[in-house]
This record gives sequence, C-alpha cells and structure tokens, in this order.
Amino acid sequence: MLSKRSFLVVVCFLTTLLTYAQTQHKLDIKQATVFLRGAELYSTTKISLQAGETEVLFTNVAGNINLQSLNVGADNGAVVQSAVFRNNYLQDETLSPRAKEIKDSIEYLEDRRHLNNNKIQSVETQIDLLKNSKNLNGKELSASDIQQLLGLIKNNMNSLMDEKTQLTKLEYDYVERIQKLQRQLNEEKQKGFQPGGQVLVKLFSKKATTSNIEVSYVVPNAGWAPSYDLRVDDINKPVQLAYKAHVYQNSGVEWNKIKLTLSTGNPNEGAEAPNLNPWYLAFYRPITPQYMNQTSDYESLPMRKSKSMAPTSAGVYNDKAGSELSISGGRGDGSLYMIDGAQVSNSSIQNYVAVDNQGVNTLFDIELPYSIPSDGKQINVAVKTATLPATYRYFVVPKLDRDAFLQAQITGWEELNLLPAQTNIFYEGTYVGQGYIDVRNVKDTMNLSLGRDKKIVVRRERDMKLQKRQTVGSNIKESFAYTISVRNTRSKPMDIVVLDQFPVSNNNDIDISDKSMSGAEYNEQTGILKWKLQIQPNETKDIHMGYTVKYPKGKQVNL
Repeated sequence: MLSKRSFLVVVCFLTTLLTYAQTQHKLDIKQATVFLRGAELYSTTKISLQAGETEVLFTNVAGNINLQSLNVGADNGAVVQSAVFRNNYLQDETLSPRAKEIKDSIEYLEDRRHLNNNKIQSVETQIDLLKNSKNLNGKELSASDIQQLLGLIKNNMNSLMDEKTQLTKLEYDYVERIQKLQRQLNEEKQKGFQPGGQVLVKLFSKKATTSNIEVSYVVPNAGWAPSYDLRVDDINKPVQLAYKAHVYQNSGVEWNKIKLTLSTGNPNEGAEAPNLNPWYLAFYRPITPQYMNQTSDYESLPMRKSKSMAPTSAGVYNDKAGSELSISGGRGDGSLYMIDGAQVSNSSIQNYVAVDNQGVNTLFDIELPYSIPSDGKQINVAVKTATLPATYRYFVVPKLDRDAFLQAQITGWEELNLLPAQTNIFYEGTYVGQGYIDVRNVKDTMNLSLGRDKKIVVRRERDMKLQKRQTVGSNIKESFAYTISVRNTRSKPMDIVVLDQFPVSNNNDIDISDKSMSGAEYNEQTGILKWKLQIQPNETKDIHMGYTVKYPKGKQVNL
C-alpha cells in the first residue's frame, strides 16, 4: 500500500510527464531560395503536441547557419516559446554526404573481403587434407587402390589450387580498392566539413493537438551564377537566348526534390543605406616619379629594367623616349596622391519558371523539382528561354584583326532581368566561342558579338607608292597611306562597319595633317574612323586612308 505522501509524489511526477515531454524529429528541406551568395532553407513537418510544454529536437539541420535568420513557426494554437540552435558533433554527422558514400563503400568492400578470406581458409583446409591423405596409417592398399587415390588427389588438388589463385587475386583487388577509397575518405575529411546542426524548440499548447512546424534559416555556403546560351541559326532570324543558372550548395544537408527559387539579391550586403561623413579638403602633392632603376616599395631592391616590375599600368611611366620607368607607389588602377602625409588612391522552359520582381530583387520560381547534393558541385538549372528581335552587322578592325565579327543589335532585352554573365555562342549550329553580357553599360540597344565569320574577307595593306619621308627645315615629315579591302563571299548583302584610326597628338611639336578618309565618320578627339558599308554578294569594296606626321628632327615618335 502506498502512503498518502508517496501517492502525492507519484501524482506530481505523472502530472509533470503530462505537461512536459520531449520528442525528436528529422527535418527535410522542402524549399530553398538561393541568392547569388547564400540560401534560405525551408523545412516543414507535422508533430503531435500534448497539453502543456513540449520540447522537440529537430535534426538534419545545416551546421553553419546565420543564427539571426533562424525562424520557427507553429499553427493550431501552439506557441513557440524558444528555439536554440546547436551543433551535433557525433562522428557520423560530421561527415559530408560524399564522405558517407565513400565510408559505406569501404564497409561493403571490407565485408566482401572477409567472405573471400573465409573461402581462402576453406580451400587451404581442403588442400591440407589432401596432402595428409598420403599418410595411410600403415594400411596396406592394392596397386589399383593407390592409383585411384593418386588420381583423386591430383584432380582435386589442381581444382583447389586454381580456386585459391583466383581468390588470392580477388583479395589483392579488395585491398587495393579499399586503400584508394580510404585515401579519398581522408581527403574529404580534410576539407573541413562543418558538423551537422540541431534546433531545440520549446512549444506550449493548452490542449493536445497536432501542429505544422515551419523552420527556416539562411546558410552562407550556397549560391548561383547566371550564364546564357545564344543561338543564331541565320542572320535573317531572331536570337534564341537560353537563361541558365549554375547552382551549388555545401550546407551539409541534402536537397532532395525541393521547390527551388533563385533570387538576384544578396543577404550579405545588408539593407541599411550608407551614411556620408564630412569631406575635409587638404592640400595634396603627387608622388614624383623616381628614375632610379630600383623600387622603393620593396626595400629599394635593385632592378635590371622597370619592365621586370610591370605590375599594373598605374605603376609605369612612359617618358618621351618611349622607355618604361618605374614610379614609386604604383600598385593599382588610378592615380596615387599624398594627403597630409598619407597615401590615397582613387578607385520552352519558361513554362516552368515564374518571374517575380520584388522591389530591387528579382525572383525566378522554378516549378520543376530539383535535387542538389551537398558537395559544392555546380548543377545547371534551366531558368527560361526567350526569342529576341535583332538586326545583324559585321564589325571589322583590320588594323588589329583581319577577321570580321558578326554582331547582333538586340532590343527589348530590359524585360529579361539579365545579370552580367558569360555567354556560350552558337552560330549556324556550331559553337563559336564565349562572350560576356554586361547590362550595366547598355542603353537601349545591346550589341552582342557572335564570333568570327571567315566568309567576310578583309585585307589592310600599306600603299608604298604614297608613303614617303622628307626633311623640311628643322622637321621631319612622314606620309602614310593604306588600302582596306572588304569582300563579301556570302550569298546575301551584308552591312559591315569598318574601324580604323588616325594618330592623335597631345604635343604641340607633333602635327598630323593631310588626312584622307574616303568619307568616314571621324572623331577628332579619339582619331577613330568609321565606315558603314553595305556590300553585295561577291562584291569587294576598297577604302583608302592616309595622313602625314610632322615632328622635330632628332626626336623619335611611336609611329
């Protein structure tokens, strides 16, 4: 019989169990919003709650999360009282998915190796029995019995020895494969894979119920990068653009058939607008070039020539003789000054994708489910395709390259939400190379290079009859003339833009005159010449250009 006091203790204990319980649930990733850097992961699960407080330990959580981003929600009247993240340092949980695969393979091969060793021992036992059968324990056998026994031993011994040879080879094979996998496993462990995570959640419910729990958090080790495929089947057809994303994740949890959303945002950039601090003016003095054939930045180490330095153009100065001289302090782009003693520098798939412009960010909802392993490797995700109206022209700079480059002038690209990215270019069904789209510097029309076209033949030759050099007083006058020939070997008329240049002088002692340009558009500031030609099939057009340069005797000009 229980005493009254013991009965009360039991009642209190049972009441505590009824009002406080702990369960464990594994979370599976259901949805992921992948940013350019980072990703927000969403998990949902249904749990049963008793009346009172319940502690739930959620496992299969990424081990390296942004703690401020952890969010836990519940419905059906359940209240989330607290949510605490912690790492799980159990050995199995600290292995990456790839490492777990390798470890499982090693264990499988070890099991097969043990079975193979058992067979080897069995064969060796049978061989020993056959060898010992020669000892007849003093029994006398007839000649025919001895002959039969020897034949039996021979046949069985040969079979057993062959079997042992095969089993031994298999043993060596198992050992070699296990050693290779062990080396791979060691490499995976050295990659510093983060331990798995857990979230301990305390909930309260006035009554027993079931509740849908939502857990979300942001991880840094995931992201995506855009890329494009541009296809032009014919210059009379529009451009076909395929928008792709290279998605990767190394969060430590597998993404199996999840709902995927791509965002152009970056949660690591922060949401606060920058503040301007007071701008105090001070006198500056530019760094004087030091013509020393030695550097001042590396403890004045001697140099053979400044060309051996040549880290950036900002650290090299061209004197009038055309030689390069090192300037102390040059390390990056732009000019370098001293202010108050301190250095300062100036510096069809579209049916499965929904696009949502949310303020400054764009979301691409991928309707098809995707599985992305946690191994850091990129997988290609089809975002959308588009047909872009375009006009085509050829672009030629024969002074630098004799090939003609096909260029597409595209309009209406603003609605595609493009990001700066590399492009793979296909022309007439053939891969022709890679390009780059940078929408930050594009206005109304986007010019995309589609690669070289060998069927536009271009030549640039110097006209030696018109070239001459003469002395006029204290000056030298040199005349230059060139002929540019452009031939269209295609079966259709082509629009071709040809670029060349006159030299430009920023020195009063150097004068450029007698310019001939065959009706080109001329930019006096840059010296660029532009001809816009339309050339019929199998037609050749010639362009003539020339100029004269005058400069003082005894000087050298980089002509």
